[in-house]
Amino acid sequence: MKKIFVLLFVLSLNNHVFGAGGDGGGSGNESSSGGETSATSLYDQSVKLVKRAGKLEKKNKNEKAKKLYSQAFKKLNKAYKSDKKNPDILNYMGFTSRKNGNFKVAEEYYLKGLSLNPNHNGINEYLGELYVQTNRIDKAKERLAVLKNCNCEEYQELELIIKTRGTKIY
Repeated sequence: MKKIFVLLFVLSLNNHVFGAGGDGGGSGNESSSGGETSATSLYDQSVKLVKRAGKLEKKNKNEKAKKLYSQAFKKLNKAYKSDKKNPDILNYMGFTSRKNGNFKVAEEYYLKGLSLNPNHNGINEYLGELYVQTNRIDKAKERLAVLKNCNCEEYQELELIIKTRGTKIY
């Protein structure tokens, strides 16, 4: 189900604002009692905020988008505290950090996510995009090589970004 949601999410975005969020691995957490919000619910809320931020970016409302990315990060951070084994959460923590210009922090989250799932398509793509943004093309090509046999959209998007690295499409 999450794979379908992620696919629809990716397809709904234009201009390669995003690659793909996750690998559909979900945390599997159920809502906790006492009115607390589960890691899954926080993750889902953050994905909605990221999607809204992406739409704002398309309209060049970058400051508003950054605020939404910050809100999403806060929710993801809470989700991560109760689900430290979910690479999708770390992927979006990296993504929201990167979108707010915190490249070093973003890289740390991506690498932590890859330590849980080295073949995570979303993380490999986004980390590759970060490497393009920080002029580390050789490292971006390493991420592309990891995605080479996935037959996935993430490979095609990262390949395009590397080829057109003079044009900001990430």
